[in-house]
Amino acid sequence: MPWPPRCGRLPAPDAAMTALVILPGLDGTSELLGDFVAEARRRFAQVTVVTYPRDRLASYAELEQLARQSLPQQRFVLLGESFSGPVAVSLAAQRPAGLAGLVLSTTFARNPVPALAPFATLARFAPAHRLPTAALRWSLLGRWSTPALETQLARTLRGIAPAVLRDRAASALRVDVSARLADIAVPTLYLRASHDRLMHRTAGATILAGIAGARCVELPGPHLLLQTAPAASTRAIADWLTTVG
Repeated sequence: MPWPPRCGRLPAPDAAMTALVILPGLDGTSELLGDFVAEARRRFAQVTVVTYPRDRLASYAELEQLARQSLPQQRFVLLGESFSGPVAVSLAAQRPAGLAGLVLSTTFARNPVPALAPFATLARFAPAHRLPTAALRWSLLGRWSTPALETQLARTLRGIAPAVLRDRAASALRVDVSARLADIAVPTLYLRASHDRLMHRTAGATILAGIAGARCVELPGPHLLLQTAPAASTRAIADWLTTVG
């Protein structure tokens, strides 16, 4: 018998046989992800959006524990959007059973705006529900804004306790899970929006440099990429999944 024996590669994960677990943005709900979920259900065996408390403060560690309890028994891909990137990174670094891949969409592993770190405490007292619609539209949607998206965004934010939104914003300015990137052993895809006015490009660069073999796909769109380009985002994820093994 020849030594060493020849080892074949496992087949690439098939999206149609894989579940998708989504960790949402700052709102912590599925309300802004309807179109993306509808597209994803056409390609994945099961799609689950983990939701966070609307009226109770929860640290990143507590949200990580909540998300861990929602992981399926079958093979799955974990998607962390925006605010939830650090949660997804921490979970993937623990290498849970069944995890076949990690997708990080317009997100970060550490404070995406370092210059604002000294203001993290002040963020807890900011008037979360008083931001002008124009400011939200400019920073989150840009020229991809539509009346329907603006209405849905405003309605969703109104449904979250202001103290919760403020606390999450402050937590994002303090978090740093970059040391855990090297522990991630599954194929990883970073979705970058071409016109993200909220996330500095260094946020994605940090992730790509920290996770061995991580790939990046840039799609036309603003920070709310999954909301404005649901079909393109889903297609990018499914296509990537068929090429990794």
